[in-house]
Formats: sequence, structure tokens, C-alpha cells
Amino acid sequence: MRIEKRLAELGLVLPDRMQLPPGAQLPFPWVRVHGSRAFVSGHGPLNPDGSLAAPLGKVGDQVSPEQAYEAARLTGLAMLASLRRELGDLDRVTAWLRVFGMVNAAPGFVAMPSVINGFSDLILRVWGEPAGSHARSAVGLAELPFNLPVEIEAEVALRP
Repeated sequence: MRIEKRLAELGLVLPDRMQLPPGAQLPFPWVRVHGSRAFVSGHGPLNPDGSLAAPLGKVGDQVSPEQAYEAARLTGLAMLASLRRELGDLDRVTAWLRVFGMVNAAPGFVAMPSVINGFSDLILRVWGEPAGSHARSAVGLAELPFNLPVEIEAEVALRP
């Protein structure tokens, strides 16, 4: 339980399962394990109770870059919670392979990499080098589901 211990040392609490907005249906798993890899569906920032974390909206307009960085960090915690529910033990994650970060960007906002650093910094703090190091993209989009400021998906390597 090395990763659980590290989360506790850092004072990090993983949120409850996402509370979907009324009427929303998502017909796919949050985590899909195939062989020695887990593919993690897009996650957004959650409060400890699983509700969507505010602020919502476009980064560079309703959401500041600093708030978006924090949203990316909260998205990482939500993703870790989904991985723990699926895998039973976060120590099964031996490496973070790929991260795809999406930012709900206002026109003219171009600092997407700085926003997604909130996620990457969290993973590196918890897993360290080299397991936490990952390939990454950070892109801006016109809209995201539920007006999220960020959405992030990932792929990780697993031990049996």
C-alpha cells in the first residue's frame, strides 16, 4: 500500500464516485483494463462528495489559470479514485504512460500546458520518477461536457 501511504502523507483524500448531473448517462466504464494496461476515460474535477467542483466554465474567462490548475489537480484525484475502485490497489499502477489533457479554453487562451501541469505535478508527487513520468498532450477545446474547465484521460501500465 505504498501509494495509499503516500497519499496520506500528502494529506490527499480521494473523492467519492462522480455524481452525474440529472439526465446524464455515460454508457462506458471509467477504467477499462486490458492485459497489462488500464485505459482511463476522461475525468473532470470533483469535490470530496463526488459532485462537480466549481468553478465551471471557460479558462481565461469564467475560470482563472490558477483555478484551472487546481481543477486539473482535482481531476487527478478523481482519476486515482476510479483506478482504486477498479484495481483495488493503486500499487498495481507501475507506470503512467500517456495523459491527454483538454482545457475548455476561452478565445485567445493558450496556456493549456500550464493548466494540465496541475495533473502532472500531482502524479509526479505521488508516484515519483520514473513511474510518474508520462507522455502528455494539452489542448484547448471550444466546449467540454458539463461545462468542465478541464477533462483528462490517461493510460497506465499495470502489474498483475
